[in-house]
Order: sequence, then C-alpha cells, then structure tokens
Amino acid sequence: MQYLIYLVAYPVIWVISMLPFRLLYLFSDFVYFIVYRVIRYRKKTVRENLILALPHLSDQERLIVEKKFYHHMCDMFLEMIKTMNISKEEICKRFVFKNIEVYKQLEKQGKSVAVICSHYASYEWIISMNYYSDFVGYGIYKQLKNPYFDKLVRKIRSRFNAKLITTKQTVPTIINNNKNNILALYGFASDQSPKAKGAMHWSKFMGIEVPVHVGAEMLSKRYNMNLVYLNTKKVSRGHYEATLEILSDNPKEVPNFELTDQYLKLLEKQIYEAPEFYLWTHKRWKYRRDKI
Repeated sequence: MQYLIYLVAYPVIWVISMLPFRLLYLFSDFVYFIVYRVIRYRKKTVRENLILALPHLSDQERLIVEKKFYHHMCDMFLEMIKTMNISKEEICKRFVFKNIEVYKQLEKQGKSVAVICSHYASYEWIISMNYYSDFVGYGIYKQLKNPYFDKLVRKIRSRFNAKLITTKQTVPTIINNNKNNILALYGFASDQSPKAKGAMHWSKFMGIEVPVHVGAEMLSKRYNMNLVYLNTKKVSRGHYEATLEILSDNPKEVPNFELTDQYLKLLEKQIYEAPEFYLWTHKRWKYRRDKI
C-alpha cells in the first residue's frame, strides 16, 4: 500500500516541482482554501497553541495570525516540493545568508560546527547552507514512515551536498567523524517537544515551562564543536534571509543548559516579531509543568 501511494503521488509531486514560482503560488492559494476552509487541518491545535503562546493578543489579532500562518505553511510545503528541481542559482537567490562569513571564520578554527535552528520561516531551504561549507553537511531529521517517500527526501537533500541522519544515527555519526578527524556541519532543529519523562531540562518557552531538547548543546560540549544559531526571516513570498549568531565557540566553558535557554530566547524574539511564520501545527506545549 505504501508503494502504491508513492506511485500515485510521485507524478503529481513532480509536476508541482516543475511549476514556475508564479504558478506555484497561485496553486498555493488554492491549497490554502482546501487546507484551511475545507479540511481544517489541525485548526484546533493551532488555535490552542496561539492562545497559549500569544495571550496578549486579542481573538481578532490571533485570527489574523492564524490565517497568515496557513498561507505561509502552504507556501512552504510547495517550496519543499519545488526543491526537487530548483537550481542552485535560484535557491541561493531566494534564500540568502546575510553574514555567511561568520560561519567561514569558524571553519578556519578546525572544529566541527553545530547549527541550531527551528521550524520557523523556511527551515527546508536552510539546507542550501551546504553550498557555502567546506565541511561535510548533515541534516538531522525524523525518518518518514513511508520508506519510499523517505528515500525521495534523502535524494532531494543529496542535491545540496547534505546527508540526512536520523536522531538515532546522530551520536554514532558524530563519534565516527570525531574519531576519523572528519570536520562536519550538523543541523539541529531543536524546538520540537521531547517527552516529559526523563527530560534533562525544563525551560520557559513563550512563557510556558516545558521540556526542551538539549542535544545540540550537550553534543557541542562533548565533542568540542562551535555552536551557532540560525535566524531566518521571510522577506517576501518565496524570499528569505538568514543570519548566523555564534552562541559559543567554546561550549564546554558555559554552564549546562545556558546555551539552550539562550537559543529559546532568540527564537521567542523571532516569533513575537512575526508569529505567522512559526509552525503552529506542532504540539509544542503538549507537556507542560503545570499539567503534570
């Protein structure tokens, strides 16, 4: 059945990936109507998240954010499909790194780099950072249940000189690279919600105390990697700008969890500035200290 689904879906995906951007966004407007008005995809979750995270906004203001978010989500989903056939020149024009020299200076230190980011704006096109890196690039992701789509995602990412590794493969990969003196660039999306049971650290995120992922910080400490925050902004439809901020070039010297808390504060600032570009369909506040 999984293969049949893939066979049916792949031609449609391929055709979408070949659309020029003008038609792609016209199609996105249609998808928005279906997703938001007809299917009402995760609308309950989105509204609950917005009430929790943005209580200072009125109901009308949150509704505006909600609609803008769904428009953006549909754009981003189709941009992800477009990645199948987008050229290097096109993606580099649409996803611009404003201060890539910060990263290039870190490369000269001869240490691997951990880039910590979030599901904000275009987290799919962040992978184009590999075009500017002399290190081996790894994107850490959650493996798809459908093996055929999972293989397709891996194939797409390989176009950007990136290797995808699952969360379970992350530590063994870093250990192997460290042992063989392979310098690497690791991408961590650290804003998802870990299980409350056994969580190493709880912190306030958007004013709510929740368990948080600390893998990027802990692995940076253990394997002496530079830790960098990637801030992505949506400039206009289909155009993004990213800036890099060094959290620490010596994480071992920073008290535990301080860097993770700093990351969350930077992400909060992004969200407050333009909340419509955060991925509100995630159940980010599923586990809350006040509900345990």
